[in-house]
Amino acid sequence: MLDERKQAKKRRFNPRTRGDYFWGYLMIAPTVLGLLVFSIWPVFQTLYFSFTSWGSFGNYEWTGTDNYKAMFADPMFWMALRNTFIYTCVTIPCAIALSIVAAVLLNQKIRGVTLYRTLYFLPVVTMPSAVAMVWKWLYNADYGLINYLLGAIGIKGPSWLTDPDIALYSMVIVAVWAAIGNNMVIFLSGLQGIPVSYYEAAAIDGAGSFKNFIFITLPLLTPTIFFVTIISLIGAFQVFDLVFMMIGPNSIVIEQTQSVVFLFYKNAFMLNNKGYAAAIAMVLFVIILLVTIVQMKLQKKWVHYS
Repeated sequence: MLDERKQAKKRRFNPRTRGDYFWGYLMIAPTVLGLLVFSIWPVFQTLYFSFTSWGSFGNYEWTGTDNYKAMFADPMFWMALRNTFIYTCVTIPCAIALSIVAAVLLNQKIRGVTLYRTLYFLPVVTMPSAVAMVWKWLYNADYGLINYLLGAIGIKGPSWLTDPDIALYSMVIVAVWAAIGNNMVIFLSGLQGIPVSYYEAAAIDGAGSFKNFIFITLPLLTPTIFFVTIISLIGAFQVFDLVFMMIGPNSIVIEQTQSVVFLFYKNAFMLNNKGYAAAIAMVLFVIILLVTIVQMKLQKKWVHYS
């Protein structure tokens, strides 16, 4: 054991090894520097600003925990948090379930499968603002395509984006539609990593397609499902573009649809209350961190890596 340690120490201080370390650190230096400047430092800066009050011309002063006290007493914050949780809890399961179904169907050997995969993936390469504007036109209560088609069969279409009872769920539909393409590609890679021998052995035992999906596909796809769930949760908690583009800050249903990130934007850039906005950002950061930690702990119970 002692000889092995001496040899490892000798290799570590070998001039050639030190040169390799130098070039290795030099290659990752731009990425590390970018993370420090644009990701890590802003977190600490936002944490500091969350304890300050901002005035005109960028002046601010230390106010302690006043922003957090005001935030937890603000009904608008709790409404935004409620909207965000509803949006997340409805969007994630629907998007993952439909993405798995699409991936399984497009993993078959059918004619034109490449074209279908491309069509499903198109929303991913489309700008979110463009997606929001197209769906806003489709949802228009007066001349939108959806209500026109409903009217053609004798059904009066609702006010999709101005009815406080359904406006949030109208955004959920768009979010699910936009998420299927990206998730589908990830699930496809997971499906293609499952050994065919499992299905061949199941076929010998007389298992059908449904049993193959329940007892082979789903268990072996759980690592991919876990990964998609994590990134989808983080993205859903940070929803902003759909609220801003489809609903708008002046809408009569903005209170029933605004997310936490939209509330942060409104306070930071519209009301110039940057200290309060920083406090909102920090609370959202903690919520996402806690949810991710819980997911990491629970994944031991349902994710199968072999």
